[in-house]
Amino acid sequence: MKYVILLILLGSFTFCFGQQYNEAKTSANYFTLKGTVKDYDSKKPIKGIEVYISGASTTELTDYSGEFQIRARIGDELVVTGMDILPVYYTLKSEEDVDVLVKDFYMPEDTDEIVELHKKLLDTAKSYQETSIEKSLEAIEKSLRILRNYRFETQREASFELLGDIYVYWKQYDLAVENYKNAVSEKTSDALSLKLGKAYFLNKQYKKSKVLLKTLTASKHLNSKQKIEVFNTLADVLDVLKEEDQSITYRKKALDLAVARRDAKAIDISAQLGSAYAKIGDQTNAIGYFNNSVLLAQNKSDGGELIKALENTADFYGENEMYDKEISIRKKNLEKLEELDNTDDAVMTDSLSIQKSNYKIGRAYVSKDEFKKAIPYLEKSISEADKKKDIVVQKDATRKLSEVYRSVGDFEKALETYQNYVHLVDTLYIKKEQQISQATRLRRDIASKQERITSLEKERDLQRGKMDLAIQNQRLTIESNKRQQWTIYLLIAGLCLMGFTAYLFFRSNKQQKLNNNLLALKSLRSQMNPHFIFNALNSVNHYIATNDERNANRFLSQFSSLMRSVLENSEEDVIPFSKEVELLKLYIKLEHSRFTDKFDFEFNMDDAIASDEFVIPPMLLQPYIENAIWHGLRYRETKGLLKVYVEKNTFESIKVIIEDNGIGRKQSMALKTEHQKRKKSKAMENINKRIEILNSMYKDRFEVAIEDLEQPETGTRVIVILKKD
Repeated sequence: MKYVILLILLGSFTFCFGQQYNEAKTSANYFTLKGTVKDYDSKKPIKGIEVYISGASTTELTDYSGEFQIRARIGDELVVTGMDILPVYYTLKSEEDVDVLVKDFYMPEDTDEIVELHKKLLDTAKSYQETSIEKSLEAIEKSLRILRNYRFETQREASFELLGDIYVYWKQYDLAVENYKNAVSEKTSDALSLKLGKAYFLNKQYKKSKVLLKTLTASKHLNSKQKIEVFNTLADVLDVLKEEDQSITYRKKALDLAVARRDAKAIDISAQLGSAYAKIGDQTNAIGYFNNSVLLAQNKSDGGELIKALENTADFYGENEMYDKEISIRKKNLEKLEELDNTDDAVMTDSLSIQKSNYKIGRAYVSKDEFKKAIPYLEKSISEADKKKDIVVQKDATRKLSEVYRSVGDFEKALETYQNYVHLVDTLYIKKEQQISQATRLRRDIASKQERITSLEKERDLQRGKMDLAIQNQRLTIESNKRQQWTIYLLIAGLCLMGFTAYLFFRSNKQQKLNNNLLALKSLRSQMNPHFIFNALNSVNHYIATNDERNANRFLSQFSSLMRSVLENSEEDVIPFSKEVELLKLYIKLEHSRFTDKFDFEFNMDDAIASDEFVIPPMLLQPYIENAIWHGLRYRETKGLLKVYVEKNTFESIKVIIEDNGIGRKQSMALKTEHQKRKKSKAMENINKRIEILNSMYKDRFEVAIEDLEQPETGTRVIVILKKD
């Protein structure tokens, strides 16, 4: 057993060392920060103080001289903390050594002092709740540290409850559920159970949320405002579970209470009832509750509530194709939103803004086929979205405007607008990648903080167990041998727990890496070369312009077949190789129909190959064929030839050869403009990323080699070797 534990610990240390080495190797801006930690009053060095960089995974401890060394960068936030001191935060402005002075904070003996200190720490956590989750968690951890040797259930409940509130605010709903449950285990209250029920709902644990909230509907310890939350949240849960009748019943109870206490939530609840009735096809009741929502909002001094109520009503009319009423309401709301544009009013949100309103009005006119009326609103939406940096609305409005221009016959503007739309899609994709990266890092930092809090609780439980064991040993001396055995069992359990924790850490890290790879593959797989789609549509447009209806229909039919096949396989990680062959043949036929005078093609596959025994990610080979046509064969002065061969390589692998007698990569590069040379091929970059990720996941299952041909003719040969699972 001891060897297993040693192996686990050795593996953990090796992993941590490797992580630190990689970070140091890839970060040229890092330097070694040296410093000391001293007592504020006596200026004496303090040993055993934790020092780390906010967001980093490593932690250093001060030595006997109070000194420490840590890797850091200019602008990083240095955090100095420990059991007996309040955390100190310092932003690094240079590479000079730092001296940190802390006010020594020894554990108070008086219970009143403990309660007061606990309250101050919770106030600190609340003050950072919306700005810095790291600092909030530091304060919560400190509040639990000072309670670990005492039985202050009320204070512990408050710490865990606030921790749950913080996680709800930062949308970490699974952690919120965990900590609300910890708070409930200390001291149950209906108000706390309500928070847990809402957290269950946000974490998509609908059945648990339903059971808990239903028990709270009969509670006599909740005030009317809390009862409104119970009924309304329960209605949301029932709505998700497709129990519409019960959902409407509880929503009505929430509305009655909200109206009785003149709560502003009555406006939203009435609109939600309207949506519920619209969902089941009861238009009369739906209109009645939407109108009631507007009426309730008119009685409020806050004009923003009226705007929101009217917006909900307009959405209803739009969904039910009552476009004249929808447009009328949205135009009035647009005037009010423009009046609020230069204020800090809370009405301006992602779903309710000037750019969004203009877009919805334009979309409504399009639905009525009044395209010329739609154009100025869509243009205004694009302009406002550009000023407000709202890429999502700008993208949607740009695409809709392109469709409108095409509908009115202005193909030049339609093309220009569609190109803007493609650029916005690429920009939005980059922004999404950045958001995913930031979210992953935040999740990792939060998990680290939560692990420290969890470890603190385990340490507290272990200490409490040891204290109870000592008391029992003092009282029951005749059972000393039995108590010693229990101590040994606890130590063994602790070692097993440590080993199990190390195993869970390893498995979690492995799963996280797998999830990141799958997410990256899904993101790359979802991309289809926009230039191919655009050029294909141009070909259709050319056939239509030349009245070549037969070729237009044939090309469009083949293009739609290819798109349908791509979409059908878009959610699949891998497909049978035979399907990939079908997609490639269809793609080559499409390109050949466009460039009949530029190249012929041959597609040969060895009959001895059992293609269904091999699998491949969809559209993995298409970019190589596209490059052969667009950068090689298309620039030949005479007609070229594209060859695609599939042959057996070994018993466990096949070889795909894509060969062209085009102008070759060197001459193709020479023909490019300076702008084209600076711009990397997005398709080839994506295919290289996909192969790199797939090989890391499946142990070098793909091999790719690209050769330049010079004799007897120029050209390029791509060899792809695919191995079995």
